[in-house]
Amino acid sequence: MDNIKQTDKEFVADTYARFDIEIVDGKGSKLYDENGKEYIDLATGIAVNTFGACDSEWISAVSAQLSKFQHTSNLYYSAPCAKLAKLLCERTGAKKVFFGNSGAEANECAIKVARKWAQDTKGEGDYNIITLKNSFHGRTITTLKATGQDVFHKDFGPFPEGFLYAEANNIDSVKDLVKNNKCAAVMMELVQGEGGVLPLNTDFVKDVFALAKEENILVIIDEVQTGNGRTGALYAYMNFGVTPDIITTAKGLGGGLPIGATMLFEKVENTLNKGSHGSTFGGNPIACAGAVSIIERLDQSTLDGVNERSEYIFNALKGAKGIKSVSGMGLMLGIETEKDSTEVIKKCMEKGILPIKAKTKIRLLPALNIPMDELKYAIEILKEAAGE
Repeated sequence: MDNIKQTDKEFVADTYARFDIEIVDGKGSKLYDENGKEYIDLATGIAVNTFGACDSEWISAVSAQLSKFQHTSNLYYSAPCAKLAKLLCERTGAKKVFFGNSGAEANECAIKVARKWAQDTKGEGDYNIITLKNSFHGRTITTLKATGQDVFHKDFGPFPEGFLYAEANNIDSVKDLVKNNKCAAVMMELVQGEGGVLPLNTDFVKDVFALAKEENILVIIDEVQTGNGRTGALYAYMNFGVTPDIITTAKGLGGGLPIGATMLFEKVENTLNKGSHGSTFGGNPIACAGAVSIIERLDQSTLDGVNERSEYIFNALKGAKGIKSVSGMGLMLGIETEKDSTEVIKKCMEKGILPIKAKTKIRLLPALNIPMDELKYAIEILKEAAGE
């Protein structure tokens, strides 16, 4: 029998600082390692396993499609792709959807759409995209440059031009960039995930939308992590009372299979035309069948459950020993601890709880339907680890 950890170290590119755990099995919010130890999963593969591990409805949907055909390419029609696009448009008001395989691909598509729209309607020079400092939009060359963190802007240059960085929650910073540059769009996460799980201020978000309308530029909302019920609404923008021109999403949409979606609203619904963009695996019928099963179950009852669990966590951690602050929205939360978060996470893991990090904070991204008894137990362990 292979030593999986050693095999991984020998043959897998050394890009991940893995925890010393091999996951071999799981069901719902419980995972099991190679030694049979049980853990409560508070990360869900970084907000991917929407309804936890081995979700039976998701398995049934994927298996049914798998027994028909696994792939055809986009040269032909397939029902799962069309059905998922229809569902997303009906639930958001979008007019068209382009499918890719990841959040970075969804953001690449959004950038291309914004630039083509600007070229078609404003002129070739209006290509700049304003993003926010502390943002994260992906790891391709272009989405790295779109990311508003200097730490990502090294090693892989030269990077493409055309990205400008505004201060989050500072509308004057955005206005200055719009005034002094020819711009196509503003692109932002409504909760900065990799940046520390920091929600934007509602007034700032609404001011950005008003400015965009006044200046005839697009607003792209990156919902790669915030989307698909994670923040207590189907998509986070719904918590802010605004309607974007483009939404990108991935992660929880697929429930465990790779998928990305770029939703195009009225202003840009016809910007892409035949041959202007493509993806071999985009709209894959198996991934789309799984995503349909996810979106169909994200009803108001499920979203109410997300908000109930979120309120419990905020209340349980507020003022707890060793906890300095809790930020975030829904079940996308960041916890600032007095002790080093790495040390707290290590103690949690020892006691059978699996959170992850976001910068210096502990990040929680549990399944949207994590049983309350399991959640309460996990939060008590986290409090103990932070307060010891």
